[in-house]
Amino acid sequence: MQPDLQTVYSAGSQDIAAQQNKVLRNTYLLLAVSLIPTVIGAVIGTNFINFSFMRSSPIMSVIIMMAVFYGWIFMIEKNRNSALGVGLLLGFTAFMGLLLAPLLQPILSLRHGGQLVMMAAGGTSAVFFVLSGIAASTKRDFSFLNKFLMVGFVVIMLAVLAQIFLQSPVMQLVLCGAFIIFSSAAILFQINAIVRGGETNYVSATLSLYVSLYNIFTSLLQILGVLGGDRD
Repeated sequence: MQPDLQTVYSAGSQDIAAQQNKVLRNTYLLLAVSLIPTVIGAVIGTNFINFSFMRSSPIMSVIIMMAVFYGWIFMIEKNRNSALGVGLLLGFTAFMGLLLAPLLQPILSLRHGGQLVMMAAGGTSAVFFVLSGIAASTKRDFSFLNKFLMVGFVVIMLAVLAQIFLQSPVMQLVLCGAFIIFSSAAILFQINAIVRGGETNYVSATLSLYVSLYNIFTSLLQILGVLGGDRD
């Protein structure tokens, strides 16, 4: 007796949905865990490391950091199907926490620096929860954002390179706004891709979401640092 096609189709759909939910659940879990080494790295960097060498040679520092950043991402993606990929991801988030120190140190020297950090963290969380809710619940396909993200990445990278030489405060604020918009679109795209089955690897998904959250947080922090608070 041949199986009923509707039953087979229904069972297949349930298996796909279960797999998508598993990827989304593992992504959120790993993303939450990845924040722990980030906080540890930020505390160590802010309190025990002198980053004055970055200010004395900003161009070389940015080039080195970008090389390490993209090299580390390459290694994570290359090992994304193994436990090594998870370990590399957690090491990467600790490294990114260390890189928060040059931004946190001057912010925390402001009179309300601690409040500004909390506001940036709260704003980042709010953006993530709203966007993830939209991406996971809507029937709309956000795959059209892929082209926007590709073009936006190139434009932003060119602007970052230009800013290294120009050191314009106004352009820095514009860049912060651009990073927030770009990263928000990336969150919509990534979570929607998981829900629709376009992304099946939770390590890659976590990496994408983490970088987006990091960019939103640092951009909000820079904007708040400019707008709020006097130095003690």
